[in-house]
Amino acid sequence: MKAVCLLSGGIDSPVAAYVMGRNGADLVLLHMDNRPYADNSGVNKAVQLASRVEEELGRPVQLYAAPHGVSQLLISKRCQRNLQCVLCKRTMLKVARNLAQSIGADAVVTGESLGQVASQTLYNIVSEQSGLDFPVLRPLIGLDKLEIEHMAKEIGTYEISIQKGSPCTIVPYRPATMATPELMVSQERKLDIEKIARYAADEVVEIRTPSSSRS
Repeated sequence: MKAVCLLSGGIDSPVAAYVMGRNGADLVLLHMDNRPYADNSGVNKAVQLASRVEEELGRPVQLYAAPHGVSQLLISKRCQRNLQCVLCKRTMLKVARNLAQSIGADAVVTGESLGQVASQTLYNIVSEQSGLDFPVLRPLIGLDKLEIEHMAKEIGTYEISIQKGSPCTIVPYRPATMATPELMVSQERKLDIEKIARYAADEVVEIRTPSSSRS
């Protein structure tokens, strides 16, 4: 199985990628570049994390980045402000799906753990994925933060993930926690997320060469 794994600079997503790779998945990592709503640390950490996951798995892992700042700006200007995080993740999933379809991958993988943050309530997860028509795997969904941190320390990604960096600066003051698929439909009448996701997927670039491909 081939999977596109969303990779942030945080603790959870590299662990999810490792778990899938350990279980035999051929990994393609996708970092959503959130600049200018974050500093360079997210991209830098993604490169380091990809290297560490590749080393731990003992086989090549590709890392790509897609522009996400424009998507964030359009969502903030045209949509209900407290839905920024839900629509952000919904856009990420669509970009990852588009990339997966273009390279013949079978699924998208995320590092979500139920209820950890606003975008990861059950209501929001259902709404983010509604109508995606593509498999989304969440290998950490039932783990708590301490369990995930323990795994991150075991595989050597934890110290990278906790390096200092700026948080997302476009997060709303009170993010919605109980979105619905119907609400997503109403918001997408204001914003063509499919078009945005196609653009971002078309602009994907490789930002790290797997070790086996280096001269």
